Amino acid sequence: MTIRNGLLTCESVAAGHPDKACDFISDTILDAFLARDPSARVACETMLIDGKVIVAGEFSTRDPADFDVLKAEAEGLVRNALTAVGYSGAEFDIDPATCAVDLHFNHQSREIAGAVDGEADQHGAGDQGLMFGYATDETPSLMPAVFELATDIIVRGDALRRLKGSPLRADGKCQVTMEYREGRPVAVPTVVLSWQHRQDVELGDVRETLTEDILRPALGERWLFDPRRPRRAHSAYLLNPAGAWTIGGPRADCGLTGRKIIVDTYGGAAPHGGGAFSGKDPTKVDRSGAYMARYMARHVVASGLARTCLVQ
Repeated sequence: MTIRNGLLTCESVAAGHPDKACDFISDTILDAFLARDPSARVACETMLIDGKVIVAGEFSTRDPADFDVLKAEAEGLVRNALTAVGYSGAEFDIDPATCAVDLHFNHQSREIAGAVDGEADQHGAGDQGLMFGYATDETPSLMPAVFELATDIIVRGDALRRLKGSPLRADGKCQVTMEYREGRPVAVPTVVLSWQHRQDVELGDVRETLTEDILRPALGERWLFDPRRPRRAHSAYLLNPAGAWTIGGPRADCGLTGRKIIVDTYGGAAPHGGGAFSGKDPTKVDRSGAYMARYMARHVVASGLARTCLVQ
């Protein structure tokens, strides 16, 4: 998407956002299957809600014994994943040690498998869909500047959350609005940053932490609000604008794999075909096809053939 003169807003979310935690659990199960059997077929879905985790999907391995072993290990993988994203207790998000974990593992349909598993040079796709790849010269990474900034803010917040004594908990989300002039990013008029925090920390202290330890280093000199610059006179930082936020994760909101497909791609700066990435082996082209499309778009921009490129 090219904005000539106007505003573009992108979002990103923390590892402890319930939807993103579900993505992580699904990918953790996927990784375990592929590590044991690189040709495994996996389509793993996860739902989180107030003390319960439901993991379901289709799973097939060449050796049936691998399926049985991995299904037996899945509950432990789920609990480890919940801990890894920062959940700590039932009162404020979910307790990885005591929550209920329901597993519903099915096998891939034989009819689908028959279309996918041909000769080595005749593999079919496990599904159909639309995949997009996008690149722009706005940043060295060839990602949209506004999305890269939103992601950097979240990455910094996640890192801060992991430090001992941090006032932050696992859940968080960010939206960044960028102003474009003549097709180029020139200013950041608005940042919305909300982060779950400990109940013993004052809201003012949380906002100061978000400002000084996350926003200032992320925005840097280029994007940081400076009232002396007229073009940024209307900049606004909205930090936990709803007030205190102590209860988050699946204690506050239901999570589901595949509900953050925009965060997984370009933050809204480019189209999306609708297929989620997480929990899918490479024959599910929602993920592998999108990666290849991004690879193609990157090379078009990196070689100087275009400033932006969209591949469908």
